[in-house]
Amino acid sequence: MAIFVLASLLWRQLHRRMTRDFSAPAVPAHIRAKQKLHEALALISQPKPFVIAVSDAERAYLEERFDFRAPERTTEEFLRELGETKLLLPDQKESLGNFLAGCDLVKFAKYEPGENELRGLHSAALQLVEETEPQPVNPESRIQNPESQ
Repeated sequence: MAIFVLASLLWRQLHRRMTRDFSAPAVPAHIRAKQKLHEALALISQPKPFVIAVSDAERAYLEERFDFRAPERTTEEFLRELGETKLLLPDQKESLGNFLAGCDLVKFAKYEPGENELRGLHSAALQLVEETEPQPVNPESRIQNPESQ
């Protein structure tokens, strides 16, 4: 009986180890957004699908990074919420508003911009991601210089 109990305990331990979830660490929001923005460039010859891809990537990034409810809100609702926060600088808020307005023209007003204009929207989205991505903490900056004390 003791051998059976021991064998069953060993089997459980081995089974747990073998079925444990070995998922990779989550990809940070800014890296995922940059990947989606890069992938969107394949659609640049199709203004509406391109703008939808770029806009969706930016909205998803902002939701994950700052907990804004961007994807399920209209541009006006989102910008109103954005105006009440201090998570973005005033010029970033303005740039984002211009970006979203440009995207809405293509998505809803059937505006057909040229490639340069589409690249400008893409650059604006990428710039906001780069400006707001978390900065790595430099461990050396925490160490105080003994000579400065």
